[in-house]
Amino acid sequence: MSKRIRRLSALLPLVLVAGVGVSAATAGTTADVLLSRGQPVLASSIEDGTFPAENAVDGNTTTRWASVEYVDPQWIWVDLGQAADVHRVKLNWEAAYASSYRIEVSDDGTNFTTAKSLTGQNGGTDDITGLTGHGRYVRIVGTQRGTAWGYSLFELEVYGVTDSTGDTEAPTVPAGLASSAVTANSVGLSWTASTDNIGVSGYDVLRNGVVVATSTTTSYTDTGLTADTSYSYSVRARDLAGNVSAASPAITVKTSTGGGTGAFVLAAAGDIAKQCTASSSSCIHPKTAKIVDFIKPANVVTMGDNQYDDAHLSDFQNYYDKSWGRFKSITKPSAGNHESYSSPAFDGYERYFGTIAKPNGKRYYSWDKGNWHFIALDSNDFVSGGSPSAQMTWLKADLAATNKGCVAAYYHHPRWSTGARGSVGDPALWKVMTDNKVDLVLNGHDHHYERFHPLNSSGARDDAGGTVEIIGGMAGASPYELGPAKSITAKRMVAYGVLKLNMTDNSFTSTLLGLNNEVLDSSPTRTCLAKP
Repeated sequence: MSKRIRRLSALLPLVLVAGVGVSAATAGTTADVLLSRGQPVLASSIEDGTFPAENAVDGNTTTRWASVEYVDPQWIWVDLGQAADVHRVKLNWEAAYASSYRIEVSDDGTNFTTAKSLTGQNGGTDDITGLTGHGRYVRIVGTQRGTAWGYSLFELEVYGVTDSTGDTEAPTVPAGLASSAVTANSVGLSWTASTDNIGVSGYDVLRNGVVVATSTTTSYTDTGLTADTSYSYSVRARDLAGNVSAASPAITVKTSTGGGTGAFVLAAAGDIAKQCTASSSSCIHPKTAKIVDFIKPANVVTMGDNQYDDAHLSDFQNYYDKSWGRFKSITKPSAGNHESYSSPAFDGYERYFGTIAKPNGKRYYSWDKGNWHFIALDSNDFVSGGSPSAQMTWLKADLAATNKGCVAAYYHHPRWSTGARGSVGDPALWKVMTDNKVDLVLNGHDHHYERFHPLNSSGARDDAGGTVEIIGGMAGASPYELGPAKSITAKRMVAYGVLKLNMTDNSFTSTLLGLNNEVLDSSPTRTCLAKP
């Protein structure tokens, strides 16, 4: 991302939620409860990393969220976890307060309606009762600062009654469970969505009667299986009130024989280490490193911006090395724009990783594993102001020379993205990927997750011969908001996590694992393309 705006773009949601507070409110109806405590939050900006958005819902009046200074408007947004009747909002302002602001409510987190507008406020504690809004998301929009500074809240509290209060009705049993894309070590599963009077929150996937994953979609790919082995699968649905359906009728699936000697697992992510350590509960990269521990990969692939902000050697040593550094010996890194901010450019990156990052003396290189050929590029050469000619010449020669049946490339700047940074990658580079039938391209830069359908050189969907791009810039840097959705996207979300890639001699599957090792997305199995 642009160094000029990187701090203004800081958005820090919490993806892992332990629970919702249940202390009774003293205003509104007697059934009102505190809904916002510990829930996911977003903010339009943060002053710096010591004042993240989650401080406003942590129940601690000594911590606070603070926006950037001197800028109107600013907002903070909380996800209540499910729809609710919102009756009361209590705001405990720090000295930097809003003299005018709006309380807004939304069902989808995008389209908000105003529940109340306030002007002429004088800071301190604002306890607004008698609200009649309904929705899952509540946003406070500061339109006029009460001081010369920004906006700062010790606590944001939302009270009301959730739609699921008193709900005891379980979802319907998932129907139509079927298998597809069965390989020697994986089984693809899909089913028909359940219905519920309040709303289905997810599905438990059971293998041989034991829950092995929870999926938020109606599909899942089970990996790490044994060849030529039968497995029994069923699925059950959960709703927002915690009710669980009965399990679906079980199906039996037998994995195929063999699978080749080249099957292996990778972990992949970009935009990793902010300048924080595990001593801070809001520091994410130590948490995503634990996902890598869970995956137990043969190699770790990074898609740039390994270290923030200016990626000096001391930054790598003080932050990245304390978490993802324990995988250094198996890491195959690539450089992002933040690596170029040190002086001289890339100094910290190259000194920290050494020959791991420059095995041939260049910041672009290739390596093989099983029947896969991997290409790590420095995409800084392919964006505005770069000099791509030498790297492009090398890339074309490298692709022509490989005899591997499957090819993956990874680099920082994505050709396609619906995130805040957009589709900034070089069209000529993407055309080389599609012309050479590269099977998988991994990127970072935009701080979200986005898996695309297979695409051709012009970005049109091509399921038979296209290249799959996945953006995985969600390993620790503050997430960005998403822009309008596009039909070429198979799945996207703002969530912290790590990609688990299961590679065989002739195929791959990808799974996004969240901070609790839960499955947030899983791809169908893709067979490697016939090479030109």
